[in-house]
Amino acid sequence: MASIKPTGLLTDLIEHTDRVYSNGYILNIPIWKIDETTALVQVAEISSMYPSFSWIVAGERQGTMQVAYQIIVDDSYKDALDAKASVWNSKKNESGQSSAITYQGKALKASTNYFWRVKTHTSTDGESEWSDVKAFRTASKLANYANSHYPLLKTRENPIEIINIAPKSHVLDFGKAAFAQLQVTLFSEKENDTVLVHLGERLNGKRIDRKPGGTIRYQCYPLSLKKGRHSYKINIRKDKRHEQAAAIQIPQYIGEILPFRYCEIEGYDATLSTKDVVRESVHYYFDETASSFSCSNDTLNQIWDLCKYSIKATSFAGIYVDGDRERIPYEADALINQLSHYGVDREYSMARYTHEYLLQHPTWPTEWIMQALMIAWYDYMYTGDMRSLKENYELLKSRSLLSLKGKNGFISTTTGLITPAVLESVRFNGTIKDIVDWPHTGILGLNKEQGGEADAYVFTDYNTVINAYHYQSLKLMTDIAKVLKLENEATMFRKEATELKIKFNKTFLDSSKGYYIDGISTDHASLHANMFPLVFGLVPEAQQNKVLDFIRSRGMACSVYGSQFLMDALYDAGESAYALSLLTSTSDRSWYNMIRSGSTITMEAWDDKYKPNQDWNHAWGAVPANTISRKLMGVEALSPAFETVKIKPQIASLNWAKASIPSIKGNIEVSIQNNCQSGGHWLMELVIPANMQAEVYLPLLSGKYKVIMNNKEISSKTLKKEKCVFAGKVPSGRYVFELAVSY
Repeated sequence: MASIKPTGLLTDLIEHTDRVYSNGYILNIPIWKIDETTALVQVAEISSMYPSFSWIVAGERQGTMQVAYQIIVDDSYKDALDAKASVWNSKKNESGQSSAITYQGKALKASTNYFWRVKTHTSTDGESEWSDVKAFRTASKLANYANSHYPLLKTRENPIEIINIAPKSHVLDFGKAAFAQLQVTLFSEKENDTVLVHLGERLNGKRIDRKPGGTIRYQCYPLSLKKGRHSYKINIRKDKRHEQAAAIQIPQYIGEILPFRYCEIEGYDATLSTKDVVRESVHYYFDETASSFSCSNDTLNQIWDLCKYSIKATSFAGIYVDGDRERIPYEADALINQLSHYGVDREYSMARYTHEYLLQHPTWPTEWIMQALMIAWYDYMYTGDMRSLKENYELLKSRSLLSLKGKNGFISTTTGLITPAVLESVRFNGTIKDIVDWPHTGILGLNKEQGGEADAYVFTDYNTVINAYHYQSLKLMTDIAKVLKLENEATMFRKEATELKIKFNKTFLDSSKGYYIDGISTDHASLHANMFPLVFGLVPEAQQNKVLDFIRSRGMACSVYGSQFLMDALYDAGESAYALSLLTSTSDRSWYNMIRSGSTITMEAWDDKYKPNQDWNHAWGAVPANTISRKLMGVEALSPAFETVKIKPQIASLNWAKASIPSIKGNIEVSIQNNCQSGGHWLMELVIPANMQAEVYLPLLSGKYKVIMNNKEISSKTLKKEKCVFAGKVPSGRYVFELAVSY
């Protein structure tokens, strides 16, 4: 019997199903004893009668692959310890699958505790020990399939600094902003002394900014003190805008919250310690240790830290929302949040929950309705769990917007094709409009000088961006139908995609200029009309250089939302040097500008002047959290649940970079030394977790070089179009790849 065992057990994508919480804090009782406590408790309940199980296969030896597994499920902890399998025994199943194994026993009962374990057999270590027992509790109402999610959590934090700015006035800095509540412990020599407690995200000089502008938050609370030393909790006021029907409500067991970094206590003349002030920050489950990144560029390191923290800080609602101004889920926010969350934590339940919520509560932009397919596909690729695709197939099919196809083969929202039946099919009750990017010129006080974020896009009945999205949707529906073994549907969608690509390039590609125009009946060309066809694979190879030239000429002429697609397009085209220059830019249209402005959470826009009503807590501004992991370090799933991963780093001029990137199968470690510019070697240390294979691509260098793996020269294939070298497919294990320049 080997001394290794599976770890990282997930039940319906939830790792800590065995934890019991009370109003945001972990209780020290096992989940099977929650009926014995009088506390108000919350747990991550499992809502499926047939949940899925996933785990990390143990083993560090090279080539470790799972060849079989056995799962047991019991309804008592003792039986699980004894491996009785009183509820279900999968028996030894000869399979390499370690993610999204669906429970096959009798339907689970509601409001019941269950316990499961797994053992594996691998190609290198044979039979493992049983994993630790993982407990979970089912919800009071179950379905064959339903998503599950964590309750919200609280973290207690003290300020990192107190600044006495004036007699009786103290500013306390928590270091970073958070959605939170405040407790203070203060002393008064008499009854009914009053102090003012100010909370805010921004400073004006040494004090909290009382008029920060936009939707940057500031609030003031008078606090009447009792004689002696007492603790007080500030009752956060609810914003009226958060009462609208579409806004996500903070659960009662948490209470209302406010984003703030600073606390200013005015009118208090007693001694004040950092221990006297406690901020309770509210967030979804988040593992700070699940990922890491550092490199030779300090600006990029700061941007990574900003974006990683933003994913945690903006999880305050338990669902991806657009920020504090509205607290409403939108598909575009969810897509960026999803990818960035995947890039920094092995956590998939929040993205799944948000996605399925938005399928029932879509928003108005045409492209964002179609983005549901992208979110669904990423969910499947990262988790390997196809149940959501199957459950929501008809809704996803409607979200392709094939129903808006006109006689010319293109879709349009302005030609009378949006009928009540179309709206019902996508669950929307409103007006669907093309957006391209946001905000547009002429709203929110933006004039021609600011120009909006759509690069002066000229909207027509048939828009390039919208039909590029439609093409991507048709491709994804082809893939989804194939996964679900709906071959006729897959054939139909593939045919639609093929025909659209031909018509798209005949119509929107300006052959004389070599790049794309915004739509039919205009000759205006924007960044967006070119970056979306490029990222979605529409650009003919012969035209790619001219399209890239045009894209480079426009700079960052898109919003923080648009930057997701610009960065993906550039890295996919091998334009790593230009992409890195945008990532590390210090202009006012950069991620560094958010740091320079004083925000510690990514902002809604590049700067206040580009969106005057912006808030300072928008996860859609955290694009580098996924760009760094997926593109710069080059770690992307090639098959569901990372059975095969692509390793294609593109660190450009960075001298070194290293990262630990989470996956459902375990962390992928990449460390690169780039000494080519000084005549040395390019070297990459790579760790691929057990039960995973990797396709390895190295940068294409000028001149002659050797490709070396683990001190042995290997054959490789030069891919000039992709600007890289294919070094082969390798199984799990530790590797050192070198590009040795020869003269």
